[in-house]
Amino acid sequence: MFTHTISELMYIIITSLFLLGTVTFVTGVIVLLTRTMGKDLSAITRQTSELAQKGLIDDLSGLVGNASALLSATSQMIKTTAGIGILLIFLGIIQIAASIALILYLN
Repeated sequence: MFTHTISELMYIIITSLFLLGTVTFVTGVIVLLTRTMGKDLSAITRQTSELAQKGLIDDLSGLVGNASALLSATSQMIKTTAGIGILLIFLGIIQIAASIALILYLN
């Protein structure tokens, strides 16, 4: 059975907090880079714009309305994903800063 002192336990908690903050930060960066600038979203946006232009040329108001709704939904999805990525980055920075502050406080 392992017996730890309070200071050893605090160092384990601080290390865990730092590692969790690093993982959270990296996850936020990955979400920002892959989800908001993905090839799939740009392809959907481009094809929907072409569809809306074709609807305007052929005077199909229903097609234009649906294409417009799809473009706004895609834009909202990109904004939401970017918000999640930024939130994860901030949480990671806060966790890393808290672990550094705790280690400086203990020393």
